[in-house]
Amino acid sequence: MAFLDGFNANNVDPNAPMTPLPAGTYLVILTDSERKKNKAGTGEYLELKFAVQDGQHKGRKVVDRLNLWHPNETAQKIAAGDMSALCRAVGVMTPNDSTDLHNIPLEIIVGVTNPNEQGRVYNEVKGYQKQGIADAAPQATSAEDKPTWA
Repeated sequence: MAFLDGFNANNVDPNAPMTPLPAGTYLVILTDSERKKNKAGTGEYLELKFAVQDGQHKGRKVVDRLNLWHPNETAQKIAAGDMSALCRAVGVMTPNDSTDLHNIPLEIIVGVTNPNEQGRVYNEVKGYQKQGIADAAPQATSAEDKPTWA
């Protein structure tokens, strides 16, 4: 039991339920990272917490988990590839600690999952890239601008 010091819900607006971010690319910084044990207790993962830096979703958080210390070799390989993409996106190729990757702007590609068994949808990080990479890509404006191969 805990004494609530006279808390009155009539004086506080309730928080709205959180819904997933729309799928897309977001400018973020990594704000927190922690090595955690998986549910089965057979391995560990790196939990990464990102904060959106601009737009209407500024301040929202996105979480990713990299199975870097997983008993399944394929899971480890996928996680290592994602970690490599993250390192390249922030320009830190040989981090000594996950905090070396914190507070450096990058972009994450976010997807929205299909409903799980409980009917819940959530965000999933689909990739990492350097800030502004999508803006730098040349775009064809007509069929004549597209390369042709003989």
